[in-house]
Amino acid sequence: MGAVRKSPITTYRERMRRKGFTRVEVRVRAEDAALVREVASALGDPERAAGTRTILQEQVVIHPMKSFKEHLAAAPLEGIDLTRPHDTGREISF
Repeated sequence: MGAVRKSPITTYRERMRRKGFTRVEVRVRAEDAALVREVASALGDPERAAGTRTILQEQVVIHPMKSFKEHLAAAPLEGIDLTRPHDTGREISF
């Protein structure tokens, strides 16, 4: 008996996997389908991939803060006076 041949789709998907691509299936509204295809095309194009990835990461990806301290460090504090007068408290008589 002869060896079973792989289907052309299987061969294509294996070749793309070796090149570093992965197959992703998404569901979007009909009016967004062309946009998603164009984004996927731009990410797959070596000339446009870096720029597209940067724009998407800046505009779409939500970067969660790891701590309150990092949140404060990322806040725009220019022009805000963060000094306060030294207060020793009130006078108490015993």
